Amino acid sequence: MSVDIIVGAQWGDEGKGKIVDLLSKDIDIVARYQGGANAGHTVVFDDKKFILHLIPSGILHESTVCVIGNGVVIDPVALMEEIDMLKSKGIDIEGRLFISHCAHLIMPYHKMLDQAKESNEAELKIGTTGRGIGPAYVDKFSRSGVRIVDLLDRQTLADKLQRNIKQKNEILKKIYQKDELDTDKIIEEYLAFDRLVDPYITDTSRYLNQAIAAGKNIICEGAQGTLLDVDFGTYPFVTSSNPISGGAAIGLGIGPTKFDRVIGVVKAYTTRVGEGPFPTEFDQTTSNQIRSLGDEFGATTGRPRRCGWFDAVLANYSAQINGIDSWALTKLDVLDTLEEIKVCVAYELDGKRHTSFPASLQKMQAAQPLYETFPGWQAQTSGIKNFAALPENARKYINAIEQLTNTPVSILSVGSSRDATIFKS
Repeated sequence: MSVDIIVGAQWGDEGKGKIVDLLSKDIDIVARYQGGANAGHTVVFDDKKFILHLIPSGILHESTVCVIGNGVVIDPVALMEEIDMLKSKGIDIEGRLFISHCAHLIMPYHKMLDQAKESNEAELKIGTTGRGIGPAYVDKFSRSGVRIVDLLDRQTLADKLQRNIKQKNEILKKIYQKDELDTDKIIEEYLAFDRLVDPYITDTSRYLNQAIAAGKNIICEGAQGTLLDVDFGTYPFVTSSNPISGGAAIGLGIGPTKFDRVIGVVKAYTTRVGEGPFPTEFDQTTSNQIRSLGDEFGATTGRPRRCGWFDAVLANYSAQINGIDSWALTKLDVLDTLEEIKVCVAYELDGKRHTSFPASLQKMQAAQPLYETFPGWQAQTSGIKNFAALPENARKYINAIEQLTNTPVSILSVGSSRDATIFKS
C-alpha cells in the first residue's frame, strides 16, 4: 500500500498530467485535491492528445478509479464537457469516477465576477483564466458557497442562491455595469446538473480512507504549482487554493500520517502563465525560441507561457515547502539544441547574495539571478530509454540539478508520449 502526492514544483504547467498518467498504470486510485477547470493536464498516447481540466489524469487507464475531492471547485459545464469528451473517445468512466458531495460549485456569477474584475482598470490584474475559480473560493471561505450536497434539496438551493444572487447582482450592476442574473433559471440549470452527476457523487473521504485500510495504492494529484499557492506562492499573483502537498490532506479528507512519498514535478527550465515576478525569465528572443521548441502555450487558455532558465532557489524552496522526496524532471528534450544552458543558483538583492526565496513581492521583483553556465549537449534525447545512454553533458546538467537542490531525480521525461520517459535509479 502506498499513498503518494504528485505536486507541481514551479508555477504550474510542469507536466504533471503525463507523470500522473504514467504512474497510474499500476495504481488503484488517483485523487485530485484542489483547483478547478483553470488547470489543464495534457496526456499523449497512441498519437492522441487528452486535455483534462477536472478529472484526474489516471482516468485513461481502464483499471484506475478517479476521485475529485472536496477541495476542488467544480464547474458543471466543464465537468460534463469533459465526461462527454472521454466517452466520445472510448474511455469508459462508469464506476470509475467519484466526486465529493462536499465539493463547491462554480456558479455563473463567479465567472462573471472573475472576468469583470480582471478586465477592470481599477483592479490589480492577476492574469486569471476567467473561469470563476477565485470568486468560488471567496464564497467558500465566506461561508456562502454552494456545495454539491445542496443540490439534494431544492429549497436549500433556492434559499442560498436567492441570497447570493441578490448580493452579486448589486456588485455586477453597480460596480461593473453588468446585467443582472436570473435566479430561477440558475436553479433549474443546477438541478438538471444534479441529475446528470448523481451517479458519481459519494463521500470521497470515507471512500479513500477505506481504500487505504484495504491496502490500495493511491496517487494524490495537485493542480497548478507551488509558486501559485495562496500561502506560499508569489502572492498576490497566485491561485486561490493550496497546490502544495499539504493541501492533499485537506482537499481529500485524508490524515497527514497516511502519506508515504511526495514527487515534485519540474521542467528542465521554468515557465509561468499570467502576471507576477519571474527572476529567471528569458529575453524575448530566447523566450520565443523555447516557447516554440516546447510548445509552451496554456492547455486551458492557449496563452503563451513566459519562459526562463531553471531556478534552483525556487526549486529548493519547493522542496522545503512540499517535503519533496524526488524530482520528475520534464521536457529535457526541449534543451537539446542549445549551445549552453544556465541555472540560477542564487539571487542578488541589495548587493548581497541570497539563496532563500523572498516572501516580499518587491524583493521578488528586484531579485537578480546569479547563474552557473553549463555546456549544452546538442544531441537528440527523445529516443533514449536509460540514463547512461544520455549525452554526457545532459547527465552533468541533471546531476547539477540534483546537487543544487539536494534532491534526486527519479523520473526523466524526454518527450510528450508515455514511452518518452526514463526511470533513473
